[in-house]
Parts: sequence; structure tokens; C-alpha cells
Amino acid sequence: MDLWIVEILQNPTQSFHHIPNSFKSIKMQIDIELDTRGLNCPLPILKAKKALSSMSADQVLRVVSTDKGSLRDFAAFCKQTGNVLLEQRSEDNEFIHILKRR
Repeated sequence: MDLWIVEILQNPTQSFHHIPNSFKSIKMQIDIELDTRGLNCPLPILKAKKALSSMSADQVLRVVSTDKGSLRDFAAFCKQTGNVLLEQRSEDNEFIHILKRR
């Protein structure tokens, strides 16, 4: 187990899908959860932006969406705003985005 962690730290550009499934679900403190199921672009991003504006630096937001484009949208949003995209994954036709407030 420690070897995988060392490998990940030594190769930070390694794609997330190469990490074993047991490491994909790392527990972290979620401060706010946002359900945007059934909403399409741009509503998931707008709701996330509003939630982030009410949060303190380093707090974590978890957003659940059914919009397929949300994977691309949240990556671009974080790049533009400076918020940190900690994780993105899909589960049962839902897309989960975990962001840390800058």
C-alpha cells in the first residue's frame, strides 16, 4: 500500500485511472454537498459558484450532477477561478466533483 502512495507522489502527472480502485475513494472532509441532478449547463456551475462564495478558504464542496458535460465544465471552472478540483468521478450515470475553495 505504501508503495502505491510513493509512486503517486513521485509521478504526480500519472493519470487517475491508473490508481487502483482501493485508492480512488480517499475519505476527506466534505463541508457542503450540492445536488444538481437533473440540471444542465450552466446551472450546476452557477449553483457551485454560489455555494463556493459562501464558503471559507480550504473548505470542500461535493457536487453531484447528471450532466455529462459537467466533467469538462468543472475542470474549466476550477482552472478559471483558482479553486482546486480535488476529484472527479462517475458512478451510475452520475458525476461527482469535489472542489476545494481557494
